[in-house]
Amino acid sequence: MNLFVKKFDELTPYELYRILQARVAVFVVEQQCPYQEIDGKDICAYHMWLEENGDIKAYLRILDKGISYEEVSVGRVITTERGKGYGETILREGIRFAKEKYSTDKIKIGAQLYAKKFYEKVGFRQISNEYLEDGIVHIHMLLTF
Repeated sequence: MNLFVKKFDELTPYELYRILQARVAVFVVEQQCPYQEIDGKDICAYHMWLEENGDIKAYLRILDKGISYEEVSVGRVITTERGKGYGETILREGIRFAKEKYSTDKIKIGAQLYAKKFYEKVGFRQISNEYLEDGIVHIHMLLTF
């Protein structure tokens, strides 16, 4: 299993294609949620993914302060295979990278409500009421170190 981290302008067209393909497969097709998945923030992001034999197993993007929130954030967290620990692995790596790269003491996310326990396992806590985004219930969560 290999871990990759690249800024947008370092991605090859093939890598970008595979990343977007994986994200659309999960967020649009699997969750049956038609929404604008490509939101303009990818250009400002670091993209992190786990790959095995040319297949993306997990992915997330890391955003500096002021792009999504006043705090550093991670988002678009996906795994292409459930139950193998890839999600927690990529999330922990994303947190580590964000702490080092941006010298931050907190990370804010907008999480789908069903994933609350997943994020709580690594230390995030709910900081907002539930809200609807693209037809899916979300909450804001914060991780402080």
